[in-house]
Amino acid sequence: MTDITSAKILILATDGFEQSELMVPLEKLREAGATVEIASPDGRPIRGWKEKDWGERVDADRRIAEVDPAAYDALVLPGGQINPDVLRVDADAMRVVKAMLASGKTVAAICHGPWLLVEAGAVRGKRVTSYHSIRTDMENAGGRWVDEEVVTDGGLITSRKPDDLPAFVAKIIEEVEEGRQEARRVA
Repeated sequence: MTDITSAKILILATDGFEQSELMVPLEKLREAGATVEIASPDGRPIRGWKEKDWGERVDADRRIAEVDPAAYDALVLPGGQINPDVLRVDADAMRVVKAMLASGKTVAAICHGPWLLVEAGAVRGKRVTSYHSIRTDMENAGGRWVDEEVVTDGGLITSRKPDDLPAFVAKIIEEVEEGRQEARRVA
């Protein structure tokens, strides 16, 4: 068990992340007492997507290539269409995602963020959700897709959209405090 006030949480993102899906977990997890860091491909600030245009810039704490997954208690994968589509073909990003999944640590993905879980081969046989437009991707990868605001299966947390953020963040805190699950199979 890890108290949220001593937890270290990583958010993996690049340009085009859904603004609220990064900012709300960042702010709420920090308010709960967790140390939260952002890793981007080059360690530089990244820019969000807000509604129909570019959003705010957010500073990154480090390059994804520098991330040691063993140093974190949880991983958060925000959505947006651009962000996860770019990261799922980034070898460093996928190394981090797969290592966190294999460790049994909490991994939370919202909206299009579960594309990274599909790429990692982590949804087969799992109860999951996502933004409705990638439902078929989730099912084709072997996931048992449901239309619920937050779904947890063995420490793997998925949510559908920004409206689900309160439940998503609450579930991250709960799962981090519950502790590691069994190691997960990844591709």
